[in-house]
Amino acid sequence: MEVITRVAAMQELCLHLKRSGKSIGLVPTMGYLHEGHLSLIRAARGENDIVVMSNFVNPLQFGPKEDFATYPRDPERDNRLAEAAGVDYVFAPSGAEMYPEGYSTFVEVKGDIAEKMCGRSRPGHFRGVTTVVLKLFLITQPDRAYFGQKDAQQAVIIKKMVADLNIPVRIVTCPIIREADGLALSSRNTYLSPEERKQALALPRALSAGKEMILKGETDPRRVRQEILRVLESSPGIRVDYVEVVGGEDLAELGELKGRVLLAAAVYVGKTRLIDNIDLEVRPCTAPC
Repeated sequence: MEVITRVAAMQELCLHLKRSGKSIGLVPTMGYLHEGHLSLIRAARGENDIVVMSNFVNPLQFGPKEDFATYPRDPERDNRLAEAAGVDYVFAPSGAEMYPEGYSTFVEVKGDIAEKMCGRSRPGHFRGVTTVVLKLFLITQPDRAYFGQKDAQQAVIIKKMVADLNIPVRIVTCPIIREADGLALSSRNTYLSPEERKQALALPRALSAGKEMILKGETDPRRVRQEILRVLESSPGIRVDYVEVVGGEDLAELGELKGRVLLAAAVYVGKTRLIDNIDLEVRPCTAPC
């Protein structure tokens, strides 16, 4: 495995690989790898000749009061894990390499898709995400790019950007990887104290309660949302940011639960903000529900 830090070198290499007929799978990360990241790498390894993983903590997607400076970093450990999982090249540029002095170009998906949920709580976050992802696409020329379902809104927005700009890359969304007790894996889980770690389990528990209502035949998204909220608000140590029950394909508001549905929530546990979701297909009942 080779670690490349310069944009020009990474771009030249990937263009050469493409001309040689090699398919490229890109796994964008901000490092501090966990099993969720490794599952994306394995998926890319199974579908491509070459796997490129980016390791870049993108300053553009952090707000002024967010945790950019303290975001966990361990590039040496990341490189060992990436190589063992099958990465061929790690692209690990500096901030100045990605955004040199005078940088002033940004990419933004407009509209409700980017302004609700995390977009409401973190203004400018998705502009930072789409800007860096498009730059990574242009630098690495991937045939496929792999993202986790945990960041469901991000995946929907990136798919919209790819469609709108006619970018020749297929977006592959991989399932959420959870710890044994149900908590979705996240680099930010390291911020949690032992007590907060226990309290955080209210998040997957609340979403599962909403899913159970749907499986029993509930078709009113408002009632499902209220149940998720009830569980969260009755749980110690939890401060709710948002709860949404929306269309899974486009995050649209729903009058009735049918088709692909996304149950999504963000909470604060102490100072740590966690997100999670459940994505499911709701089919009409053909028998009493």
